[in-house]
Amino acid sequence: MMANNNYELTTPQSLNAYIKSICDIMRRSGRAGALQYVPELTWMLFLRILDEKEQKEEEQAKALGVNFTRSLDYPYRWQDWAAPYRELEGSKVQGLKRKELQEGTLGGFMSFVNGELIPYLRRLKNTPGATSRQKIISEVFSSTERTYIDTERNLLDILDKIDTLSLKNVDETHMFPISQVYEGLLQKMGEKNNDGGQFFTPREVIRVMVKVVDPEIGETVYDPCCGTGGFLAQAYHHMKEKAKTGSDIEALKTRTFYGREKENLVYPIALANLVLQEIDEPHIWHGNTLTGLETYGGLFQEAPGLFDVILTNPPFGGKEGKDALTKFAYKTSATQVLFLQHVIDSLKPGGRCGIVMDEGVLFRTNEKAFVKTKRKLLNECNLWCLISLPPKVFVNAGAASKTNLLFFTKGQPTKEIWYYDLADLNITKKQPLTSEHFEEFFKLLPQRKISERSWLTSIEDIETKNYDLKAVNPNRRQEQDTRTPEELLSIIESQSNEIKNIISLLRKKGI
Repeated sequence: MMANNNYELTTPQSLNAYIKSICDIMRRSGRAGALQYVPELTWMLFLRILDEKEQKEEEQAKALGVNFTRSLDYPYRWQDWAAPYRELEGSKVQGLKRKELQEGTLGGFMSFVNGELIPYLRRLKNTPGATSRQKIISEVFSSTERTYIDTERNLLDILDKIDTLSLKNVDETHMFPISQVYEGLLQKMGEKNNDGGQFFTPREVIRVMVKVVDPEIGETVYDPCCGTGGFLAQAYHHMKEKAKTGSDIEALKTRTFYGREKENLVYPIALANLVLQEIDEPHIWHGNTLTGLETYGGLFQEAPGLFDVILTNPPFGGKEGKDALTKFAYKTSATQVLFLQHVIDSLKPGGRCGIVMDEGVLFRTNEKAFVKTKRKLLNECNLWCLISLPPKVFVNAGAASKTNLLFFTKGQPTKEIWYYDLADLNITKKQPLTSEHFEEFFKLLPQRKISERSWLTSIEDIETKNYDLKAVNPNRRQEQDTRTPEELLSIIESQSNEIKNIISLLRKKGI
């Protein structure tokens, strides 16, 4: 099956359908679910885009009369082993190694991919003088030991289709369409990977948080539990709109975005995703943020000690062991509380944060670590906005938790909190949260105006309630709730388990 180089993907829909056709081949090749085929597609798509990127950079360097050294040499470049054989202008050819392998002994192509290519790419970071890009390439392959596509024919069919995903074939009037379609695949994977609080953050929540915090060029942006890199990618696109010079773009691509990620499956996907989003040097640390246990820190060596902007969604309901407790002043196994302490300590004076927080953290007043952490937040930072999100915002990602968005600036204590309430909205899988739901919020935010959905609460009131930060809208009729925090927590936990069981049952039925 030869790729059609004249094939034009002129709409997001056509590109989406084309990517789906690649996933269909992967599914019939033994990679049945998104948790299996998305990581496989990730490294292939990464190598394809990298090859085209370096070809362009080489041409630009030649035009300027400067030297350019590729990250990969023959036969490990995509154009050597993955692209179909083609004779180009002059004496250039593509797919030469692939042609040699296919004309050789049976199974030669699969043997090269599994026995030579992938091991070489995994070792690349250890070569003397390895560049940042070579380290990134190796780390993208940190969880890949071989291809699990079942036959050479299926693998070649997939490679032919991915080879067509060239910027020449994708309509440039659509902004970053390949990365946008890829984000959709990451969401599918997130829906299947909801164990231990690993949830995919809905794109609209990310957009709102980035818009509110509004990072500027020259500021550093950090996510201590970055998952597949959604916050960092959205911050890049937001900041790129403000770029005025080539040096602005260079700063965004190489020395702006920093993150940490623990999960072995997710970490390489985050790197590949951010490179696809045009961030040349994503500085992602691989390891446990809360314990400090490092798996690989080679991409994080130049990271600053403190950051200008933090955007993050810590895992819901996770528990840490004793190793994490030694790192924090207020000791608890609750990961969200520990992450909140880490975030406060990682902000520069004047630094800004947007963070997703489970409602249980806000109203729980019966545990010292919870209360002291919230007191630390209000004493060291100005918590200037809290949005109460509707229930089920995270239901597509398999989470039943009621959540809130907290926005604060480090350096001055909180005097009053401006609340905005969206808790009454009925959000479902078919009716997700959209930008329209936040239109009034953004109109009121600059002056923090009062409305039916918004109000101000003084720090004195918060202290009187023993740092219970839960949003209780005074403009709505409230039936008096006499239940204790312990009773509310029991109800939340039982409802959460019930929803998880229902989701699990529906998945087994293929719904």
